[in-house]
Amino acid sequence: MKNGLVIADSGAIISLASIQKLEILNSIFDNVVIPLAVWEEIILDEGNIHHQDIHSFFHDKVQEIKGFNELTFIMDYGESESVILCRELNADFLLIDDKKARKIAENLGLNCIGTIGLLINAKQKGIIQALKPLFEEFLRQKRYFSLDLLNKILEESQEGKIY
Repeated sequence: MKNGLVIADSGAIISLASIQKLEILNSIFDNVVIPLAVWEEIILDEGNIHHQDIHSFFHDKVQEIKGFNELTFIMDYGESESVILCRELNADFLLIDDKKARKIAENLGLNCIGTIGLLINAKQKGIIQALKPLFEEFLRQKRYFSLDLLNKILEESQEGKIY
């Protein structure tokens, strides 16, 4: 069973693209949508080596917010539109990695999941076989995640550690 509608923020999108796992979104969720501000953030960066993959995956998943963006004073433009779109569409999840933005979203009553949580869920569902190679690729791609957190998750899932 899939998990309904997810609104994705740019940080998580770039992280998933960096390990070539954008398709996990379609495996876990019925529908994936991004706000226009996130689309603009990720598409304007044509120097990103994952630009074409991101463009191909998300070009038909972009939606504009209807209301006023009152959150731009407390968080990034893309993150704020992600939160607003999640609320407008009554989405099941917000995929977001930024700690401050996630805390605000959770305080607004949104169900949040991060890239790491998404990958753990994908492993539990048998969509991916192992986390360690993906975590190691994050490090090679210079995607920042706490090494302590990654190692704790790997130990819990009996996959060893990253050194």
